[in-house]
Amino acid sequence: MNLVSIVIPARNEELNIEDTVLGIQQEFDKEMLNFEIIVVNDNSKDKTVDVLKRVHEKDARICVVNNQPPFGFGNAIKRGLEEFKGDYVIIAMADSSDDPKDMVSYIQEARKGYDCCFGDRWHKGVTVENYPAFKKALNRMVNGGIGFLFGLKYHDITNAFKCYSRETIQGIKPILSHHFNITVELPLKAIVRGYSYSIVPTSWRERRRGKTSLKLQEMGSRYSFIILYVWLEKMLCGEDYRKKNKDSTGKT
Repeated sequence: MNLVSIVIPARNEELNIEDTVLGIQQEFDKEMLNFEIIVVNDNSKDKTVDVLKRVHEKDARICVVNNQPPFGFGNAIKRGLEEFKGDYVIIAMADSSDDPKDMVSYIQEARKGYDCCFGDRWHKGVTVENYPAFKKALNRMVNGGIGFLFGLKYHDITNAFKCYSRETIQGIKPILSHHFNITVELPLKAIVRGYSYSIVPTSWRERRRGKTSLKLQEMGSRYSFIILYVWLEKMLCGEDYRKKNKDSTGKT
């Protein structure tokens, strides 16, 4: 049975992290999936690590890895991607905004032969709870722009909650982003480099406790850089990657 890794970056999430990991544990056990959960502590100043150590003592499949400087959301994810042992890796948030049932759907889709599974929070019939109006407007504008630039029909690129095969993660390295712009770097590189993907409707809910560490005003230039970087790769080198992946996997 395939091992599934769930990588969760966490900074000051003592109020949420136990519910998050136990929710995943219960759903994966119910579906009899072989899994590991790697929570990357990104310089937390609260009791996040203490909570995780207590949970780890009860279930060794749930473990904590301490990120090293320089800290940052992207660096925390990169640390997790260095540590995971699974055939697939799911990146999820620490605040329980992502539904473990959708993680199971990812794995079911991936087993059909897809290299990646990308969540879509804006699919008809999907439940999205308390998404801030301004953030939603900005999200739709940015994702629409990315979709137009890359010629995509998929418009939730900025959502971190996605699943990748081990081969895909190896094939999209080196990963450049240090911060939240990693959420667009990973899927765009996977698409540009010819890895197959399935779009899965996924629900979302606003965090119930604590505050997000995302500061929108700081991210504009970082997102712009990585989007431009991958777009230039698509324009200048994309065909090379597609040929390489077709030769090695037999599909585009």
